[in-house]
Order: sequence, then structure tokens, then C-alpha cells
Amino acid sequence: MAKTHNGWSYKTGEKGRNRVRAFEHPSSRFLFLEFYDPKQGTDSSRRKRVALGHRDHARAKQQADEVASRIGRPNALPPAELTLGELFDNYLREVTPRKGAGKQAHDRRAAALFLICFGKKRKVRTLSARDVERYIDERSNGHLRPAGSFIRRPVRSRVIEYDLRFLNAVLNWATVSGNGNGDVLLERNPLKGIRLPKEESPKRPIVRHEEYEALLAVASRVSWQFELALVLANETGHRISALAQLRWSDIDLAHQRILWRAEHDKIGFEHATPLTVEAASALETARARELRIGDAWVFPSPADPNKHCSRHLFRDWWQRGQKLAGLPALRGRGYHSLRRKFATEMKDTPLKDLCHLGGWKDGQTIFKCYQQADEETMRHALNNRKRLTGAGG
Repeated sequence: MAKTHNGWSYKTGEKGRNRVRAFEHPSSRFLFLEFYDPKQGTDSSRRKRVALGHRDHARAKQQADEVASRIGRPNALPPAELTLGELFDNYLREVTPRKGAGKQAHDRRAAALFLICFGKKRKVRTLSARDVERYIDERSNGHLRPAGSFIRRPVRSRVIEYDLRFLNAVLNWATVSGNGNGDVLLERNPLKGIRLPKEESPKRPIVRHEEYEALLAVASRVSWQFELALVLANETGHRISALAQLRWSDIDLAHQRILWRAEHDKIGFEHATPLTVEAASALETARARELRIGDAWVFPSPADPNKHCSRHLFRDWWQRGQKLAGLPALRGRGYHSLRRKFATEMKDTPLKDLCHLGGWKDGQTIFKCYQQADEETMRHALNNRKRLTGAGG
């Protein structure tokens, strides 16, 4: 049955035996399956939650029915042996096309790297922690690199972690996806519980307001689009990938509002936010300059106005602007550092509103990766400290 009280959900199977629940995440709208695996030991380890990687309700119901059917047949024959090549073929064909352009490119790149490292004919169930360690070593020293890359360049732990999270998601998806014969592609995730590499001290520089003003002062010498990108990144706190894919139909200047489409958002979160005076003014100037409306791109490519500007062009603009402004080139400083600036300057905003304004999935992400301590805020807190009075307990 489906319900809408706390978002879409669907239950199938018999409670206490093979009950499976498909449900929609309230913010991202991605679908998940939740069930108990009778092959695991304790109740805590038996409980499984698997991301399906899509938002298709009908397909989620079908997958839930397939899993319930499998759980209800404990003596069923094991599914046919699955190779890594077959696994990625299925995932890249069925799940990847539903993702944004950036995610699709990463899926294909990471899949190719895993196939180079482990081999297309490798049996998926035989993957182990030793294979993960080998992948980490070969990526860390630059020996394993994408096709067409001829320079042996080591990569950071954060990049490797991103690749391995993708592999884990593919394996989880295979445990709930049917193989067409009444079974699933994979009985269990062989890498479940594997620890992923973590960046010891990730570089997360922030742009101070005086640095932003220095960039803005020279932005028009680079490109009017760079100037607009700087203002929107500073005033909305959104990712440059979301800004790049804005269309004029997303901009409501009459009501000072901007729509962020789910298909262009990293977490699939469609939402609308108010525009500041500065952002609205910059957009009005850009529209008057380009005379474009409707579904035309806010940031049209100079080479082809039917396409939006590429991330490479945005990066080049930043580097040129940074040089003209006399700012040192710091690793990790770019448009995303304006997102950190936005989160830090908005510390006093209620967390729910801040997540919505900047398009964050949850408050923990803001605390861990975006907001930074600053002396002005700390002094303000100390000056407004309330003294504890009265008898103690």
C-alpha cells in the first residue's frame, strides 16, 4: 500500500517474515528499500537499508516485491555468478542515466578504473578488503589512472573515497535488483563494512569579504559572466554546477525568487529561495545585456549559446580573476570557498532555513565542511554571554 503522511512509501511481504518497505527520502526524494536479512545474525546486523539510485515509484515497488519474494524463499537456488563487467554494464545502463551530468561522468570514469584494476571477468562475490587496499595504493601513487591520462599523478584520499563509495553503492544496488529469473544480481555486498580512506586534514579555504570585493572589482575585465557568477555564488551560497545550469525560466525577478531544479542539484533537492537585492540587480543587468528569456541559459557558452558554460571555463575565469586581483593561488580556493563564506556568515540563521537557502542536505554537512570559526563571532558571543544566577542544584 502507498501512503503520503511522511512522504511516499510502499510495504510488501508479511510482517515478521519477509516484510520490505520502499520509501522516499523527504529531502532528496531518492528511493530506498528497508528490510531484515534472515541470513545475518543479530537484529541490528539483519536490518538493511539500500539506496536504489532512482526516483521511480513503480520501479521501486517492483524491486521491493522481488526482494520480499527472495526472502520468502529461503531455500531458493543461488543466483548465477556475476562478473564485475556485467555488474557495471547493468548499473551504467539502468541507474547512471538518471543522475546529473557530473555524476554520470564520474560513474563511467570510476567503473573503468575498477575494471582496469580488478578485471572485467572478476567474480563480484570474490572482492575483498585486500582488493580495496590494492585499489587505494595504485590510485594513491598514480599508477592507476583514467584512460588518456599519461601523467602519473597521485590523487588525494578524498577522490579515492568518492570512487569507493560509488562501488559500494553499485554493490548494494545489485543486492536488491532482479536478474530476470526471480533472483537478485548479487546475494550480498562482499565489501560491506569496509573502511574507506579519509582525508587527514582536507583543504577548505574560505574567501574573506575583502577578497571577494577585490575579485568583484576586476571581474568585468575577465567576463560579464564571471562577474554574475561571483555575485550569485556569494549571494545564494549554491554550487557553481547549479549556477551553471540555471535557465531564465528559473528566475522570477518580479517576486525576487530563484528556482533550483532537482535534476541540476547534487542531492536532487528542488527548492526555491529568495533573491537578495545584489543578486536581483546583477540578474537584471545580465538579462538586459543578453535579451534572453524562457529556457535560454543564464550562462550561455560563448562557443554555442544552446549549451551552458562548462566547469572548465568557470575555472579559467576564476584563475584569471584571482591573478588580476593579486590574490595568491591557494589549493582548494574557488567558487566553493564562497559557499563556505555564505555558511559562515549565516551562522545565526536557523539551521533548517540555512539548509534550504544553500541547498544542503542536512545540518551536519554544514558543521563539518562549511562553517568556520571566526574571531568576530566568538567575541560577539563572549560579549553577550548570559551569566548563570540563582541557587545551584
